[in-house]
Amino acid sequence: MDNRAEVREFLTTRRAKISPEQAGLPSSGQRRVPGLRRSEVAALAGMSVEYYAKLERGTLAGVSPGVLDAIARTLRLDDAERAHLMRLAHEADGSNVVLRPQRRRRPGQIRPSLQWALDTITTGPAIVVDNRQDLLAANHLGRAMYSDVYADPNRPPNFARFTFLDNAARRFYPNFDLAADMTVANLRTAAGKDPHDKGLHDLVGELSTRSDDFRRRWGAHNVRIHGTGVKTFHHRAVGDLELAYESMDLRADPGLTMTLYAAQPASPTEDALRLLASWAATHQTPASDERLTNR
Repeated sequence: MDNRAEVREFLTTRRAKISPEQAGLPSSGQRRVPGLRRSEVAALAGMSVEYYAKLERGTLAGVSPGVLDAIARTLRLDDAERAHLMRLAHEADGSNVVLRPQRRRRPGQIRPSLQWALDTITTGPAIVVDNRQDLLAANHLGRAMYSDVYADPNRPPNFARFTFLDNAARRFYPNFDLAADMTVANLRTAAGKDPHDKGLHDLVGELSTRSDDFRRRWGAHNVRIHGTGVKTFHHRAVGDLELAYESMDLRADPGLTMTLYAAQPASPTEDALRLLASWAATHQTPASDERLTNR
C-alpha cells in the first residue's frame, strides 16, 4: 500500500472526528469540512502549521516519538489508533522491516496440535482466524455456530467475504453495522501491521470492487484492538446468542488469533448452546468435519 496516502488519509479522517468544542476551542463561523483545521491541530500539538501540513501530506519518516505523541494527544487517538500511527511512521522510515514476517504461513494450514487444543474446548465455540479474516479452524461448537460462514464448499471460509458478499450475514448479525465496522477495522489494522501482505491486498481489492458498503467503510480508516467484549448472533437453528468473547494472539503463530466464546451461566444463551451442540451432532457428519478442519 502507498504509505504516504495511508498517512494522509488516516490523519485527515482522525482530524475530521474532533470538533472545536471537544478540543476546547471556540467554534467560529461556518466550516467547509467537519472537524479541526490543520492550523488548529498544529497549534494544539505545539508545532508550526507548515510542519504539521508536511506530516499530514504523508512525510512521517524520521519524526520523533514526541511529535507523534503530541499529534496522538491532539487528535485523541485511542490505543489502537496510536499503535497504527506508530506503524505508519515505522513503515515510512523503513524501521519496521524487522517486524515483518520472514516466512508466510501457507494459506489454510494450521498445526494439528492447534486443532487438538480447540477440540478440548467443549462448552463454548472456539475459532482461529488469521489477519485476512480467514476462518482457519474451529471446535465442534464453533463450526456449528458459524455454519453459514462455512456454507460455500468452493472456497475457504472468510469473515470479510461472508459479511459483505453473503445475504445471510444480515440475519446472522442482528447488529450488522457494528459487525461490518469491526470486520473492516480488523482488516485495516492488519494492513498497518503488514502492508506488504499480497493476499490481504487482493482481498481488499476484491471487496472494494464487489461491495460499495465495504468500500465506504474501508475509506473511514478505522482501526481497533480485537480483545474482549460481547457479540450477538442469530443462528438459523437455535435463535439468538449473546456471547462474551476473549481473543488472544498465538505466540507460535504470528498473525493468528484464537477467540473463545462463553455464555453467561444460567442464561438463555447457555441453553441455546446446549441446543446448538445437539443440532451439530445431527447436522455435521465426520466427513464434513474433516473437510472443514483441514482447510
